[in-house]
Amino acid sequence: MTGHVEVGAYALGLLEPGDRLAFEGHLAGCPPCRRELSELRGVAAALDGLPPELAAPPPSEPDPAGVVDLLSLHARRRRRDRWSRALVGAAAGLVLLGVALWRGTTLDLTEAEPPAPPDGSAEQLLSAARTAAATDPRTGVTGRVATESKAWGTRVGLRLSRLRGPLQCELVAVDRSGRAHTVAGWSVPERGYGLPGTPPALVLQGGTALPSSQIVRFEVRTLGDDRTLLTVPA
Repeated sequence: MTGHVEVGAYALGLLEPGDRLAFEGHLAGCPPCRRELSELRGVAAALDGLPPELAAPPPSEPDPAGVVDLLSLHARRRRRDRWSRALVGAAAGLVLLGVALWRGTTLDLTEAEPPAPPDGSAEQLLSAARTAAATDPRTGVTGRVATESKAWGTRVGLRLSRLRGPLQCELVAVDRSGRAHTVAGWSVPERGYGLPGTPPALVLQGGTALPSSQIVRFEVRTLGDDRTLLTVPA
């Protein structure tokens, strides 16, 4: 007879003196048994308080084996309920984990897609507006210029490659009178752009107060020595 099963028999006073002493020693170090004993003592006290005429006639001799069987069945049911709750919790955890993994996979696939160029970007302008391209046979620089008419003048997008550095450059718009109007300026690192082992191209945008109808050509020039690296007709 195990200590846990003896709780009911102890509460009903059915244990032999030796078994009672052994159970009390077990009870001192077993909080679950103490809690169950407290509950069973309340039931026993309620049964003791019944009037004799309402109380069921006691059996001539209690059957300890029957009590033990009932308590063993109760203990097995409690263990089975705890196991069932554990299985349900594990299944719920697996479902939540599956949802999290599915969401993470979906997020990864979404982030792997290249984002569309934001409205107003140089890439969006170069892909949607009217463009002109050219390559300088002397410097090897190649580029594409896009223009978009605005109320304030002309918005300009530029893509350059095969550009060696280090340099400081500017893009100018040349009007019908031959005057140059600065559109944008930038620095070129030593590695350059659009060369082996470098970023594929330099993309930027700027603007000029000139109406697009007044622009004859665009020129990429170096600052300092004023060399022309590329000329693109408007």
